[in-house]
Amino acid sequence: MKNEDISIKMNSLKKLLKGDKRVIAQTISAVENDVSTMILETIFPHTGKAYHIGITGPPGAGKSTLVNVIAKKLLEKNNKIGIIAVDPTSPFSGGALLGDRIRMTDLALKDGVFIRSMASRGSLGGLARKTNDAALVLDAAGMDYILIETIGVGQVELDIAEVCDTTVVVLVPESGDSIQVMKAGLLEIADIVLVNKGDRDGSDRLLMEIKFAFELREQKIGWHFPILKTTATKEMGIAALVAEMKNHQAYLNKSGRLEQERRAKIMKRINELVEENIRSHLRERIIKKEEMERIVDKVYRRKLNPYNIASKIAKSIIKPRKHR
Repeated sequence: MKNEDISIKMNSLKKLLKGDKRVIAQTISAVENDVSTMILETIFPHTGKAYHIGITGPPGAGKSTLVNVIAKKLLEKNNKIGIIAVDPTSPFSGGALLGDRIRMTDLALKDGVFIRSMASRGSLGGLARKTNDAALVLDAAGMDYILIETIGVGQVELDIAEVCDTTVVVLVPESGDSIQVMKAGLLEIADIVLVNKGDRDGSDRLLMEIKFAFELREQKIGWHFPILKTTATKEMGIAALVAEMKNHQAYLNKSGRLEQERRAKIMKRINELVEENIRSHLRERIIKKEEMERIVDKVYRRKLNPYNIASKIAKSIIKPRKHR
């Protein structure tokens, strides 16, 4: 298929920029399946306006319910909301185990809201490999806020801070692992800390533990970290949470940190893309498929060993510089 056939045609681009849900879904699917980088190249000039909010924390913290009620609150101001919910991968289909229509049925049909479930597909860090690119599509589609909910794998969900402007870390009183989460560094990425299911026993004690942990932590310049309590199922504390999100957005804008942090994230993203392109070229061009199959056959028959052959391949690619 030719590039011009799989890149966004002008008519589709116009529909995407106007927030057409069908075109948004098709574009994200194309990006997820690596159909063409031309899609992202085409839409990139139309991005940079959306504000990204990450919701992360251990499994069972009620992140999906929180995203649901946060989106409803933001909709009151006629904002357009994009939601990316990263789910565990089905071992059978490779797709997301939980669909957006099941998780947030009442939101999915509202105007100005687009919800996408993405399978983690084995990615670590709580995000799917294409989360960043999917967020770019939603940005181009005119979303004011993009809410990204991580998979809930536990204590390694640090990638969210590299994608989002504001990161909300969610804990619950009965999780039993609050101290481990603090030690693992999850709180290091937090801009706002939340104790959800605040109507349950132990919520006040967990709040005190978190406050103590933050007293020992070196504070980011100019931002006092809100530590809040919510009960998302009853929509308690949500107004205060959304207010603190907007306060953090205003702080980043006023201090100039939003631009600084986004520039740093762009640099990191460029480096990631360079590495991805190098790996792709190495696989496709440096060693042809037939040659690799012959090498694999010899290694399988123990005529070669993988350590030595990997070293030889690397040396043949990276030639040493000649000394003058």
